[in-house]
Amino acid sequence: MSKSIIRVENLSKKYILSHQQEGKSRYNSLREVISNKANSFGAKLVKSSEKVNSKDTHEEFWALKDVSFEIKQGERVGIVGRNGAGKSTLLKILSRITEPTDGKISIKGRVASLLEVGTGFHPELTGRENIFLNGAILGMSKAEIKRKFDEIVAFAEVDKFLDTPVKRYSSGMYVRLAFSVAAHLEPEILIVDEVLAVGDAQFQKKCLGKMQDVSQDEGRTVLFVSHNMDAIQRLCSQCVMLERGRFITQGDTDSIVLRYLTTNLFKAAPRQWIDVSQVSRVGSGEARFEKAQYSSLNRLADFQPYSEGPLEFLIDIVSDSSRSVGSLGISLCDKLGNRLVNADSLSIGEVINLNKGNNIIKVKINNVYLNPGFYTVALWLADPLVNCVFDYAESAFELEIINLKTDGLGMRPNGDGVVTCKFELSQIALEMVKD
Repeated sequence: MSKSIIRVENLSKKYILSHQQEGKSRYNSLREVISNKANSFGAKLVKSSEKVNSKDTHEEFWALKDVSFEIKQGERVGIVGRNGAGKSTLLKILSRITEPTDGKISIKGRVASLLEVGTGFHPELTGRENIFLNGAILGMSKAEIKRKFDEIVAFAEVDKFLDTPVKRYSSGMYVRLAFSVAAHLEPEILIVDEVLAVGDAQFQKKCLGKMQDVSQDEGRTVLFVSHNMDAIQRLCSQCVMLERGRFITQGDTDSIVLRYLTTNLFKAAPRQWIDVSQVSRVGSGEARFEKAQYSSLNRLADFQPYSEGPLEFLIDIVSDSSRSVGSLGISLCDKLGNRLVNADSLSIGEVINLNKGNNIIKVKINNVYLNPGFYTVALWLADPLVNCVFDYAESAFELEIINLKTDGLGMRPNGDGVVTCKFELSQIALEMVKD
């Protein structure tokens, strides 16, 4: 029986969030800062413990609360949960980047983590120098690093840029080299966050294969966080599910993924406003999704979306100020989180001008070529010019696409696959077919 290599007991992490009073300026000029400091100097000497700004309010936020689980050596474990579940915080604590507020962690062996693009890299050093730097951080000897050096370079496919400072690398080159270093320098535990999404599909497949090899063939433990349930199912034999900072369950991948995909997902009816303000999301919140509704515009179908028919969305967006938004996206995803349809204003060059307060935006997809079934709707709002995500709800609500065709022999059965297609069928006389 495999021994436990990671044991987490009653792990908690607390952050203190500050909130400024509404209407108060967030930034002060240099003159105001100097004046305020001078005026308050005497008061500070008398009452040093008094808060400098009593108008600010503070709130406790528990990113993790009483999380306990155990992972055995050689297991490939997926960490799943909605945005804000505490997955990244957990990995940072396991990687010893962040200290826990409470609880106990026991880890046996060296840990290599890849939590963001270029983790552990120095931008001024070359790719070659960073390989040796990362190896030294992991406790590898120079001889060990040299032994693995050619494999690392070959896997990362950056041999032409090996002596170039990594600050000049693209994000894809960065993550290829970072993953290659983390995977090849023989840590007992490999921790990988959503960072692999930066790479292309071929590289992601290559990384999944490598993580499977180091676990099955070399007996090392892999912790993998991803919103792509297909990747989780292909790689992981076990999963840990988190929700709003709390441990929910641990078990085999298929059962955990099914529970994750069906938990707290609101099934909405057509032409009804759906409150999406409380769903799990990420973003600055300066502009955010408040409500949404959808319709096929077909009264005969009770406005239910159907294969090859139109699908119209009305989206209520609340903005803190007037602003232009370059990317408003609505996606339809399957049960595994794979994006099947993506209507993004960025792809057609449309800029949306939001007023302060509520704004109603209409998005119409002319034809939805999806087979009947249930699909998850994701909502995205961002300004790509300043690299700012205002709001992203990966699972805002669920809708059903039905089969409306009743011609011929009756109701058409649900087809295999995901996407419908139009095709013609005819019979050709044998004498017309040439050998």
